[in-house]
Amino acid sequence: MTENLPFKHAVVTGASTGIGEATVRALRAAGWHVVAVARRAERLEKLAAETGALAFAADVSKDDDVASLLAFVAGHGGLDTLINVAGGARGADRIGETHNDDWEWMFQANVMGTMKMTRAFLPALREHRAGTVLNLTSTAGLSAYEGGAGYNAAKFAQHALTNALRLEEVEHNLRVIEVAPGLVQTEEFALNRLGGDRAAAEKVYQGVAEPLTAGDVADVVAYAVGLPHHINLDQIVVRPVAQAANHKLIRR
Repeated sequence: MTENLPFKHAVVTGASTGIGEATVRALRAAGWHVVAVARRAERLEKLAAETGALAFAADVSKDDDVASLLAFVAGHGGLDTLINVAGGARGADRIGETHNDDWEWMFQANVMGTMKMTRAFLPALREHRAGTVLNLTSTAGLSAYEGGAGYNAAKFAQHALTNALRLEEVEHNLRVIEVAPGLVQTEEFALNRLGGDRAAAEKVYQGVAEPLTAGDVADVVAYAVGLPHHINLDQIVVRPVAQAANHKLIRR
């Protein structure tokens, strides 16, 4: 067993913005070696310069990019922790008006990307014998809501993938954690979901006294992966106090 060795090498996807970026910052502040992964190289380079993380531009839904990332990580000390943050939502249409390309993008970004990253890094995590996979899902993957079917479906799938992974890999001492945030106000999530309509995106958070921030969720992620390895926080649901459920949000 290597669980007591001072390793703390993490790969964080979705690192160019929002929760992924905040997670890189939180882990680096706690002394972790971090490879920050996202598609936008220029944002990654800025993050790397500010934090000392290593930057690697990749689309985690593309097999060739994932293979290149695997080789890069192996050449820079390996890993014991994989944090799958990359994902997102597109569209808020009801099923009768939804668009194929929105659903296909969400499944590629949230489900296929998580699967491909996990599959690629499993051999290294198994070999380490005290590895961790943390998947950032959403409360959208725990209960459905009107206008959310595509995102619900993708996050429900990612939630199921996470549960299956925990069952399959426990014999390798692999710790599998799910963090499912509720309402989080970030720079791009609602804006991307609503097609760049900034006014509509601002309405998502309007009147909510204290929505979660990316930093709030990153602190939860860093805490979960920083615990002694024998402690597995299977599922962490984190919401602002104003949000008692997906459908119950207090606006002032």
